[in-house]
Amino acid sequence: MAEREWIRVADEAVLPDGRVMTVTARARDICLSHFDGQWAAMDNHCPHQGGPLGEGSIERGAEGRCWIRCPWHGWDFDPLTGKPPGGHEDSGQTLYPVEVRDGDVFIGLEPEPEHQRTISDAMAETFVAWGVKRVFGMVGHSNLGLADAIRRRVIDGEMSYIGIRHEGAAAFAASAYGKLTGRPAACLTIAGPGATNLMTGLWDAKVDRAPVLALTGQVQTQVLGPGAFQDIDLRSAFEAVSRFSQPVLPSSNHTELASIACKTALVERDVANLIFPDDVQTPPSDAKAGSPAGRLGRATVKPSDADLEAALAMIAKAERPVVVLGYGALEAREGLIAMAERLGLPVLTTFKGKGIIPDSHPNAAGVLGRSGTPIASWFMNESDLLICLGTSFSNHTGIAPYKPIIQVDFERMQLGRFHPVTLPIWSEIGAFCAAIAAASPERGDRPGQITELAGRWEAWRAEKRGRAADDRGQGVNSAVIFDVMTDLVPDDAVIAVDVGNNTYSFGRYFETEGQRVLMSGYLGSIGFAFPAAMGAWAATRDFDEYRGRKVVSISGDGGFGQYGMEFTTAVKYNMDITHILLNNNELGKISKEQRTGAWETWETSLHNPSFATFARLCGGQGTKVTQADDLTDAIGAALVFEGPSLVEIMTDAQLV
Repeated sequence: MAEREWIRVADEAVLPDGRVMTVTARARDICLSHFDGQWAAMDNHCPHQGGPLGEGSIERGAEGRCWIRCPWHGWDFDPLTGKPPGGHEDSGQTLYPVEVRDGDVFIGLEPEPEHQRTISDAMAETFVAWGVKRVFGMVGHSNLGLADAIRRRVIDGEMSYIGIRHEGAAAFAASAYGKLTGRPAACLTIAGPGATNLMTGLWDAKVDRAPVLALTGQVQTQVLGPGAFQDIDLRSAFEAVSRFSQPVLPSSNHTELASIACKTALVERDVANLIFPDDVQTPPSDAKAGSPAGRLGRATVKPSDADLEAALAMIAKAERPVVVLGYGALEAREGLIAMAERLGLPVLTTFKGKGIIPDSHPNAAGVLGRSGTPIASWFMNESDLLICLGTSFSNHTGIAPYKPIIQVDFERMQLGRFHPVTLPIWSEIGAFCAAIAAASPERGDRPGQITELAGRWEAWRAEKRGRAADDRGQGVNSAVIFDVMTDLVPDDAVIAVDVGNNTYSFGRYFETEGQRVLMSGYLGSIGFAFPAAMGAWAATRDFDEYRGRKVVSISGDGGFGQYGMEFTTAVKYNMDITHILLNNNELGKISKEQRTGAWETWETSLHNPSFATFARLCGGQGTKVTQADDLTDAIGAALVFEGPSLVEIMTDAQLV
């Protein structure tokens, strides 16, 4: 038998006679006791509900006998035998030998046994096989077995983990990661409030069709149901927000459950939830890890011959056709631009589609709708055919339903979802664009729309310069902020935007040049931007196609205040994120809506700290800007800073 390992756990002087304390040997918590000149050590966890005996007390019985009393429910144990006085479980506690040498206390441990593969290990290995590279979460009492399995995957270099400050940020980060990469990240939480804190971010992922895995701890099966501490019905709680939600039970096919969850997230582009009761996480398992081999097919959907013929006829007949791109057209970017160039079509985008075509492209007409440009509105109003690719027809977008419309989408339920369209076509966007381009003659500048587009861009840029010069002496103008950012933000950056006036101004004034824009599109959740930037940064570490890309986030003071403490998370992991914070000391968009509706402006003012100082106190870079002339230097310095940086710009709430 291998020799016992003696581990120093404490200085003799730190534990007076008559006291107990918790010490750690290897990764094991042990209750160390000192009484009547004797030292003893036993397992720290009370067999009742795991109470920490080292936080308890030494009590004297009727005959002066000493007992260690659990601080949670008063169970007693003999420190020398580990046995209870009777009436409790009779197995007793594991004891460890103790030696005091020259003032130091040592505990003797048997050699560490070889790790026995658990249910959680088998499931974590399955996640890895399905391509899950990143976990955002919080380790806690009801997910420790699962957390240890993830830790082992991290040590082996198969996963990476980011410990967040609030589970809502984990869900937003995972949602943004899925939107950017098309591949799922996981969120790890405890039972009860940890799990429910995920909800807003998971709804963001669901409605924007982003793959996410939610891995939630749960109370032990022996207390599940009657209403134990943090016992809530998680399956019911997650039923509406997830496409797949299942508890992991002792008799489950564990790796199959993990595979189905991963497949659901990937194929359905939705939320998949697995619920892990505490006692199911650590039993041994010899199940083979699942994998996607043989479980995923090709998903190319081409337009039917009849639909293609009808679309070609409508395009040939139209005099002023335009393309409207939605977020669903993202993956077909190159093909749709090639089609627009060949046919001479102006290309408008929804706000969610901003950045799919660079604003500098001759065919680009900017964003349509509330966050849009007068260029896009003009071309839609003057058009006689709208070719809508991957758009949802959200009420915020402002696509005219009364125009002749060709709608193309690979989701059949999206076709004519809100109202009938002239020609609904079920097809992958790329397949449709390739077929149209191949069957159409080159039209170039029909009938002078591209030339007209250039002139309207020239007029709009002149208008923007005029707006940027406006100054009421009450803060920096948003138009000048986004003009400076247009010049400085790298062309391949990933930009996460929040909601509010800052976001409307971004859509209107910032001109994209290949950047990828992330937003809480259909949910429109305040607070999205900074956690989303954390998710985007993780993607730049996990995938070569994003490696080295700068991550920028934009919010107002209301939005940043939602998850501001995550700036410490960014510092901890040295995330290269630049946050642009437009601070007007109010919920400016809500104030504007109150005035528009002839309401009194009420309870929209905010009491803020100095966010720039806050960023520096957290360990990052923080700069405050009060004058437009300082924007270029401040934003430029933040963009080249290697780590988390924040530029706080004091803005005029009216000049948006």
